[in-house]
Amino acid sequence: MIDAGGHRERGLKQSIDWKLVVCYLILVFIGWFNIYASVHSSEPASMFDFASRSGKQFMWIMTSLGIAAFILFVLSPRVYEGLSVPIYLGTLALLVAVIFLGIEVKGSRSWFEFGPIRFQPAEISKISTSLMLATYMSQLGYKIGRIKDFLITAVIILVPMLIIVLQSETGSALVYVGFIFMLYREGLSGWLIFMLGMAILLFILTLTASPFVAILVLASVVSLCICLYTGQGRMWLMVGVPLIVLTAFIPMTIDSIYEGQAAGEQSAMIINNVLSANGVDIPATEVTSPETAQVPDGNEGKSLPLYIILGMVAVSLPLMMYSAYRNRSRFAFLAIISQIAGIALIFSADFLFNEVLQDHQRKRIEVLLGMKEDPSGVGYNVNQSMIAIGSGGLFGKGYLNGTQTTFGFVPEQSTDFIFCTIGEEWGFIGSSLVILLYVFLIWRIIYNAERSREAFTRIYGYCVACCIFMHLFINIGMTIGLMPVIGIPLPLISYGGSSLWGFTAMIFIFIALYRNEKKYF
Repeated sequence: MIDAGGHRERGLKQSIDWKLVVCYLILVFIGWFNIYASVHSSEPASMFDFASRSGKQFMWIMTSLGIAAFILFVLSPRVYEGLSVPIYLGTLALLVAVIFLGIEVKGSRSWFEFGPIRFQPAEISKISTSLMLATYMSQLGYKIGRIKDFLITAVIILVPMLIIVLQSETGSALVYVGFIFMLYREGLSGWLIFMLGMAILLFILTLTASPFVAILVLASVVSLCICLYTGQGRMWLMVGVPLIVLTAFIPMTIDSIYEGQAAGEQSAMIINNVLSANGVDIPATEVTSPETAQVPDGNEGKSLPLYIILGMVAVSLPLMMYSAYRNRSRFAFLAIISQIAGIALIFSADFLFNEVLQDHQRKRIEVLLGMKEDPSGVGYNVNQSMIAIGSGGLFGKGYLNGTQTTFGFVPEQSTDFIFCTIGEEWGFIGSSLVILLYVFLIWRIIYNAERSREAFTRIYGYCVACCIFMHLFINIGMTIGLMPVIGIPLPLISYGGSSLWGFTAMIFIFIALYRNEKKYF
């Protein structure tokens, strides 16, 4: 067939990226086999028994293939850009409605229930947000460095993210952080990604160490960045490093002073008691007894280092601002603003941790960061998951032969912890192959996105890759104890219709968009 421009139409074999489709199918059926492995002992039935999870997943797989075919061969790729705004607004309405009309599952009110079918709008919101971002950012004249464009882009991402947080779906909300990699590809400064990493580091340091340590690290990094940017690296080494080292010893020095005072008071008390016992008269004002002795409390000096370093920052900030103004250095001004924002984050960390996060989320983070040990409580899932993965060895125990899996030691093993089934029964080799399949899937999407002529297709492709990467990183990270347990499925493998439908639609919309570009030659 020849189009109006005289281009000949490619066939299905040439226009569809079959490597991407085959990779998708392999992952989907790997998920189906491992879902059966994770439930075959508790639900002894055929893989095709629709009363069991493996049978239901097979039904989700068949309907997902139907969705994929509908997207590829029925829907016109042009509808996505034209309908992205109503799709986005409709999804926001569903996200709000589920808070009031949805059912509560494991502390999260994020599901609609229609008889035996449950539906999670958060899965669709990733698609609608990706389409909306692609539509807005592909407009002629868009520049992410322009404040207006950046703020509108941020609103598009943050609005559904915050609504999902209100649903107590922290895991799904974290996926939206991955869009920052797409923004970086489209021209966002790498410094913003660096600042996001610093914010996470400061939050962790405040919880695990102290605000003093967090402020010291913040001031050190800001001063280093300014010196490197202005070409004064030697000055930082000669002046900054010694000053930072001396400041770091302030808490130890103050503790030593208080301990010395405490030891002196105790020694005086002992001497006075000995003299009194031997008949030596001591003036009443000098007599010290255990009941009246005022031993300095070490806790009184714990806040003193914080006040000292805050005083140092308060003195240095005006000097830094004057220097930035004198040199007309925009970077220095941004660094100073970042330092002020970092200090504000440090002092709000306790509030965010204790008031914003839910109790079970706080406990999981405390266990992850080593603040508490709870192997039989909130740390039980991760502990059993790590045992299962570790026991798999190099080649695994064999399909359906995993002991941790068979005897149900790991809760939620067919959903959030499906990767430990792979690790136990398929071993290190099998787990690595599954991860490599994901790497190939993500790489293939990015490869096609870069080859695309349309900005809309490229941006949407990067959004898809970012969502898959974040799910992969968080899910596998929590199964091996590197991330808190926040309840997020492994793409295309975990049990569940909403997740599978969502990722299928997301991937095949990109395949359809790319096919539309390669359809004629």
